[in-house]
Amino acid sequence: MMSINKGKEVAEGSSIPATVAGAGVGAVRDQRNPPPLSRYESQKRRDWNTFGQYLRNQRPPVALSQCNANHVLEFLRYLDQFGKTKVHLQGCVFFGQPEPPGPCTCPLRQAWGSLDALIGRLRAAFEENGGLPETNPFASGAIRIYLREVRDSQAKARGIPYKKKKKKRNPIKANEVSSSFPIQQP
Repeated sequence: MMSINKGKEVAEGSSIPATVAGAGVGAVRDQRNPPPLSRYESQKRRDWNTFGQYLRNQRPPVALSQCNANHVLEFLRYLDQFGKTKVHLQGCVFFGQPEPPGPCTCPLRQAWGSLDALIGRLRAAFEENGGLPETNPFASGAIRIYLREVRDSQAKARGIPYKKKKKKRNPIKANEVSSSFPIQQP
């Protein structure tokens, strides 16, 4: 009788009681219904699936193991057609104006920040799906150069120079009290 109860009290491979580890009846439910993914994780999964579908739709289809930076660049250019950011061309009368006063025929493109975030998610997904960091096409120098060119061209088209955000440093001086409560002297 004691050995039967012991298995119920301790989660498998753990010294934590089953009630604490969540291994009782609820564990069966948790395995069937995992907790919902975070926004980032669901975006990463969706982006990874979209990229995989893009590779399968190529003629001839491209295996993920054969994917390189050129395929990634083609994918980023393909995504431009779905963009919502107006990027003025150099011949446009509104080129360099942050808030143009009227409409123009310049193309809509993916915003640099969106592409940068997408590459970050795909870079992580590649390695999570068994890819080696050394062969990660999303980490290629060609991708970094492309993103830098997109960032710079979009900044020029809007007339707003890109400025890298500086990390805020908040040094605490030795004579400052970090608490909002004053220390009372006896």
